[in-house]
Amino acid sequence: MQGKLIIFSAPSGAGKTTIVHHLLKTFPDKLAFSISATTRQARGNEQHEKDYYFVTKDEFLHKVAKHEFAEFEEVYSGTFYGTLKSEIQRIWDEGKTVIFDLDVEGGLRLKKKYDADALAIFVDPPSLEVLLERLNKRGTDSVEKIKERINKAEKELSYASKFDVILENNKLDDACSKAEEMVLNFMNKK
Repeated sequence: MQGKLIIFSAPSGAGKTTIVHHLLKTFPDKLAFSISATTRQARGNEQHEKDYYFVTKDEFLHKVAKHEFAEFEEVYSGTFYGTLKSEIQRIWDEGKTVIFDLDVEGGLRLKKKYDADALAIFVDPPSLEVLLERLNKRGTDSVEKIKERINKAEKELSYASKFDVILENNKLDDACSKAEEMVLNFMNKK
């Protein structure tokens, strides 16, 4: 059975994860989160099979060779992320819509692959300064990693127009309300 996909993409720190978590709490019977596979180490309280499937680089590349990913990429040097086809199917088998929290390029690849069955939403942060402030407040990355994320964000912001919808996240409550409306409209569309 094939269902629908809702893709949230943005530069790191734009608020996509917070919005996705809000939607999962708001529509628990309609949405399920697609857990990505990654070769990076867990941060903070992240858990295997809940936040990510944490795998070794060799395991990841073995899955690539077996065509087990709907999309994947080397997001940062030596760090891979990907969406397992089995993860999408698991959620569809539950009768739910798949919701993603993906980097910009991964989001666009999924949109291209699933076309009309996917809604691709770009979460637009207020500014690069605000992104930098949010990343620093997280306290999970080194100064070098934050610089890398900001450099990547500059490029990612140029992709916004390639998404179905741009969701401005100047005020989180407003962005969450708009996201609810977008998601409901898409899920109810035949």
